[in-house]
This record gives sequence, structure tokens and C-alpha cells, in this order.
Amino acid sequence: MSDDNSPIQKSSLERYLSFCLGQEDYAIPLLAVREVIAVPDITPIPFTPPYFLGIMNLRGQVISVLDLRQKFNIKPQAGSETAVIICDLSPLSLGVVVDSINSVLAPNATDIAPKPEIQSSKSSDYITGVVKKDDRLILLLDIARCLSSEDQAALNKTLPKKSA
Repeated sequence: MSDDNSPIQKSSLERYLSFCLGQEDYAIPLLAVREVIAVPDITPIPFTPPYFLGIMNLRGQVISVLDLRQKFNIKPQAGSETAVIICDLSPLSLGVVVDSINSVLAPNATDIAPKPEIQSSKSSDYITGVVKKDDRLILLLDIARCLSSEDQAALNKTLPKKSA
């Protein structure tokens, strides 16, 4: 019996949902994905950043929706494959608009490179690694780290208040 906690075995079991933003490929851990849905009716919230599209009702749960393309300053692709990935960021859920869903990846540990060193005024902590697949590079993202403290504060304001 092998040790399930070994780093190579753990990363070889990790799976990712791959998606497109503009012309680029990204992926997030499949365990962070609750579901993928078509773009629903979204109620805008005033005085939020432009990439916060608003809130939606998903089977009685109010969920904030952000456009990851706008957040990353990526021009959206024209097409009807636009989808919303519902991410579980305990204690809240977040809808993330993407251009299209590609596939589920199960890369070997040897296929994942560490994130590149980026000289930028903005933090790149949200990039956790890079997967080499065929002739393409897929950036692995941590959705929670994509959000600034202001973003997280705005998300928390959209949560329904719990009655005492």
C-alpha cells in the first residue's frame, strides 16, 4: 500500500477545470468548482468595480458574479459558449464568467511548472503554476487569491445578513 500523502501522488491525483479567457487558457482546481452554468440574469450592484457584474439567484442562494476577463483586462471572445463557474470559496460562493469551458485536466506532477517570476506592480500570487499541454501553456489559478481585500469586502457585503 502506498502513502497517499506523498507530494508526487497528491499532485498526480489533482484535477483542474480548464477554461478560456480571450485567447488564453487557465485552470482552477476541480475541488473549488461547485458547478458550471449558463450566464443567468444578473442584478447589478451600484458602486462596485466594473468587473463585479452583480448578484444572481442560484436555487435560493444569492451569489456574487464577477467577470474574470474584465478583472484581468482581457478582451472577451465573441461566441455563445460564455459560462459561469460557481466556485466554492468557503464561507461564500462566487460566480466567475469565462469565455468557454475546455476540459478537465489531470496533469502529472512533471507537467506542472512553478509559476514564472513576474516583475509587476500587481501581485501575481493568484498564479499557482503552469501546465504544459501539447504546445500550449495553461495558467493554474487560485480564485480566492485573484480577489483583492477590497474585492473580498465587496463580496462580504453582498452576503445576506444572518438574523440573531
